[in-house]
Formats: sequence, structure tokens, C-alpha cells
Amino acid sequence: MSLIKSISGIRGTIGGQPGKNLTPIDIMDSICGYGALLKQKYPDRKIQVIVGRDSRVSGEMVKDLVIGLLLSQGLNVIDIGLASSPTVEMAVKQKEAQGGIIITASHNPSGWNALKLLNERGEIFSAAEGGEALKLIEENIFDFVPENNLGSYVFNPFLASDHLQAILSLPLVERKAIAASQFKIVVDGINSVGGMVVPELLKMLGLKNIIELNCEPNGKFAHRPEPLAENLGQISRAVRENKADLGIVVDPDVDRLAFIDENGEMISEEYTLVMIADYILGNFPTVEAAYPGKYEKTTSSNLSSSRALRDIAEKHGGRYEAAAVGEINVVERMKELRAAIGGEGNGGVIFAPLHYGRDALVGIALFLSVLAKSGEKASIFSQRFPKYFMVKDRLELKPETDWPAILLLAKEYYASSGEVNDVDGLKIDWPDSWIHLRASNTEPIIRIYAEAGSEALAAQRVAELKNKILAYIK
Repeated sequence: MSLIKSISGIRGTIGGQPGKNLTPIDIMDSICGYGALLKQKYPDRKIQVIVGRDSRVSGEMVKDLVIGLLLSQGLNVIDIGLASSPTVEMAVKQKEAQGGIIITASHNPSGWNALKLLNERGEIFSAAEGGEALKLIEENIFDFVPENNLGSYVFNPFLASDHLQAILSLPLVERKAIAASQFKIVVDGINSVGGMVVPELLKMLGLKNIIELNCEPNGKFAHRPEPLAENLGQISRAVRENKADLGIVVDPDVDRLAFIDENGEMISEEYTLVMIADYILGNFPTVEAAYPGKYEKTTSSNLSSSRALRDIAEKHGGRYEAAAVGEINVVERMKELRAAIGGEGNGGVIFAPLHYGRDALVGIALFLSVLAKSGEKASIFSQRFPKYFMVKDRLELKPETDWPAILLLAKEYYASSGEVNDVDGLKIDWPDSWIHLRASNTEPIIRIYAEAGSEALAAQRVAELKNKILAYIK
């Protein structure tokens, strides 16, 4: 069905033909290329790699292949078992490993899996690093070691606790205020690792009234795993029925985060980062005191994220710059800006003082801190922020689809219209709205996002462009 190689990893559907799906052959090629790259970078030392996975049904099979291949190349492995993506990223830093592999297809539905490749900083591979790995995969020149040089294997599932403790020690995490609030919270763990680690974090923050939905990590997703409103009817009902203060939703690898208010209404995932960034930038003296000289009052998100983050930065006298879509692109822009907070409008929060990766767990702790201190209901609190409406649509990207021609068509169509940005697909900015057209890094689709001050205008922008593309394809 699908095999996608991008800055977001090696991702595909399980089963089928090599080269067209994520098969054992494709896993072998990818891991051997990754191992060869690490051996090139560290020729004179014993290399250590952290491996963790989400709960997908294929995860155990893929993990066994990955670990066996790493050991066969002479690399040492620390297997942390079922773990969130940010936990694996943190573990690479904490154990001073040379790399890490996260076995997860993130928000993709059942049937998919993926290999997210990390460097020695616990960060997703950059385009350059990914290109080097892909080159080695294509060359298919791998070196396996004799028995007496095989790598060593350690199973250590306790590194997740180190991640949570690091979050609790952050100066802007208000543990006392959260504990005093005694929020009643419903958690949807989407039958993956979030069902284990989110309730644990809440308990460590002093909360006791936690209602768990889909928290058995069996990989049999109770609904489509992307944290979008149309997928969250169950938790919305549960919040209302239990008279809870808040619902917390994560994706299968816990790097995306969304909230449900006390009325059972979803607070758009676009506002997860906005609300947390407002808290960080509004308390920037605390950041400066804790990390002197390290960060500036700046922030970044990708081109498909809400304008509200720009507005928040300007409100606090700070600066905002956009990055191309993809976690590593935002990370690189944050480093250039020396930004403490940034991320993606899909609910991805990156808090640099902890680590450079999307982390729903630190997002939960920071949001609960500001909500507890505000003394407001979530529905009231969420109204503080600039009001925009976003419409997200998609078109299937078939092998025969001429993507460059579609981009050119759109560019010509909008040539005399708004401000054109073609850094990543095509984005057109107008004073009252914007639209962004791009090919997904994670699925064989074209994404069409638009945002405006009214839902009607955003929907109009999307419909106009989508109809233009469909007419061209037909």
C-alpha cells in the first residue's frame, strides 16, 4: 500500500511487497543503513542505541527485527519497551547514547508502523543526516560483525520515570497549584503508551480523580488516532457525563496533545501550543533566571500552524518566525532564534529547556500549571486567545499524480493575489487569511489547510483551491 521515506522517518503499511510497504526487508535495509551511519560517525567507540515503541500490534515484531539488526552490527542496545516518543528522545540525552530508534507511526491509523531515527542529541534526523542514511540504504553496503563482537542488550523500562521526574523539576511546573486544584480529568490513551504514562504523570502532579478511557496499551485503537474533533466523541461524552474539569487526548506515541473543556467541547489542537507559549512568554523572567543567557523571547511554529502564536509573541514583546513543516525544521528554527518554546499546530509542544522534541507530557504539566493558577474553567480560559478558524482538508496523492504540476497551477492561480511562500509546498498569505498546500511527510496525501477570522472564509479558501486541483486532475 505505502512506503514513505522522509524527514519524519521510514513509514509504511505492514505486509505486502518490499519497496512498496514496510516489510522486514525494508526494515532491515533501513536499520542497517542507520547502523552504518552511526559507525561512520563514531569509528572508535562502542555505540549505544536506545529503542522504544508504541503499542501497535506490529510493534513487537518490528522491535525484534530492529534490535537483532543493531546487535548484528556490533551496536549496544538499551530497550525501554513500551515508551512515548519524547521518552525515547530524553533517554538518548540522559544515557549519552549515540542514537535512538522510535518504532511508531504516530497519528497514522492501524496497519501502519514507522522507524523514527534519532541522532546523539535525541532529535529527529535533520535532512542532511536523513539523506546520509538513505544514501547508505540505497548503496546496500553493510558490515556485520562476528559472534565475539556482537552488541550487548539491556532491557530497562524504568527510563520513563526519569523523563517524568525531569518534567516535575521544571521551574514553571506548578506542582502545588495543580495538586490544590484537584482537577477531575478524563484521559484518552488511544490504547497505546499514553494510557500508561499520562495517568502516571497526573498522579505524580498530585491529582487523584482520573478517569481512564482506552488506556490498555494493546494497540487496538478505539478510534482513529489523530487527535481531531471528529475522532473524539467518546471522551467528549465522558467529560460531560462525569462532570470533569478537563479531558486530555494524546496520539499513540504521545507527541501530540489536545484538550476537551468541561462542556465536552474540544479546544482546537492549534491552541495547545498557543496557550502554553502564552504562559512561557508571559513568565519569561523565570525562564531567564533558570537558564541565564540561553533563551530569547522568541518562538516558532510551522507554516501550517495558526497565526495566533505570532499574535501571542507580539503581545509579549517577542518575535515569531515560521519554519517548514516537520519537527526537525521547527527545532532548527528554534535553535536559530534561541527560542524556549515552539512547536506545531497539530498539538506538538517543544519546550527547549527539557529537550528539542514534541512532548505531550511536558505540555500537560505546563497547561495544568497555568490553568490551576488562573482559577478559571477551561472553556473560559481558552477564550483569552486570538480567535481564528482553521479548516483542514486532504486529497489522495496517487503515484500518477503530477505534484509539481499541481504546485505550479496553484502558484499561477494566486500569482497576483496574496503574499506567496514556496519554502514548503505553497502558502498564500492575505491580511485576513492564509492557505497552505503541501504533500504530507507521513501519508500519501496532499494537505490543504486554511485559516481566517471566520470559518466561512477559511472553508471558502479550501474549497476554491481543492476544486481547482480536482478539475486539473480530472
